[in-house]
Amino acid sequence: QVQLVESGGGSVQAGGSLRLSCVAYGYTVSWYCMGWFRQAPGKEREGVARISNGGVISYADSVKGRFTISRDNAKNTLYLQMNSLKPEDTAMYYCAATTSVFCATWSTGAFGYWGQGTQVTVSS
Repeated sequence: QVQLVESGGGSVQAGGSLRLSCVAYGYTVSWYCMGWFRQAPGKEREGVARISNGGVISYADSVKGRFTISRDNAKNTLYLQMNSLKPEDTAMYYCAATTSVFCATWSTGAFGYWGQGTQVTVSS
């Protein structure tokens, strides 16, 4: 049974930083495509960052240069380092995983496993 457990969310002022973590159980983070998504109230869930099993990384244009996705295979954990946070980054952030090496889509339907989410709130 696959379980993804996120942590690290919180409230920060604009310009601040947070690091989100996603520990995977029953799943090996280095084997398949994984990603981070976010959903703000009244908006659709959107892809933020993804990493392939081979380490190829993609970012949404809105976070390029500010967010960094990484993983620690020994800890079986996916991370999202978020710097220079803006109020528009406020959202629930979700860790997501596939069982595919294909990693070129932001479609939520391609990600079969999801964490419970961690709230990020950025105040101006």
